[in-house]
Amino acid sequence: MPQALIIGAGDGLSASLARLLAREGYGVALAARNPAKLAALAAECGATTHACDAAEAGQVAALFAATGEAEVVVYNPSYRTRGPIAELDPAEVQRSLQVCAFGGFLAVREAARRMLPRGSGTILLTGASAGVKGYPLSAPFAMGKFALRGLAQSAARELHPKGVHVAHVVVDGGIRSARRPEPQQGGDTLLDPDAIAETYLHLIRQPRSAWSWEIELRPWVEKF
Repeated sequence: MPQALIIGAGDGLSASLARLLAREGYGVALAARNPAKLAALAAECGATTHACDAAEAGQVAALFAATGEAEVVVYNPSYRTRGPIAELDPAEVQRSLQVCAFGGFLAVREAARRMLPRGSGTILLTGASAGVKGYPLSAPFAMGKFALRGLAQSAARELHPKGVHVAHVVVDGGIRSARRPEPQQGGDTLLDPDAIAETYLHLIRQPRSAWSWEIELRPWVEKF
């Protein structure tokens, strides 16, 4: 059974992805700082759960050691710090950079170490609008997501020739959830997490002759 590891799992996009991969025959491992919140999802998907702070090198290394040789690794954590630049707390800015970007590096590093010897595997990094557009009052998130995008591009150029597929998904818009339902007028103004998960599966299945290193996903109301 092929294995998939989702880092930064929760009840949104990563939950949709976990369900889809389980239906497609993957053994799924879910990692989060608080794995207790994943109990219901894990039971539904037959997944294992693991405690991991994605920004801590030792914990990420231990996670990969515990979960084995995953064919698919998804990095999904993010940490938002908002406010005027002149008033931002440096510790909060540092945390945002650690989770959004440094943790992505740690995950790519550990995944590459395992995928390169066999010459195959897929690493997917979840980006955001902030990775291509820096918004006011959101400098830390933009810095972290721009860095994650740069990591993805660099890693893709290095690892694609060696058989490891790296792709960055720009989620450019709000994702529909129980906490963020579609407005009453409807009209697909929010991204459907199940639809996003289908795009991740498409990336996993892309033939090597036509690999994407980046895909942007947005509802029709979102401006380019």
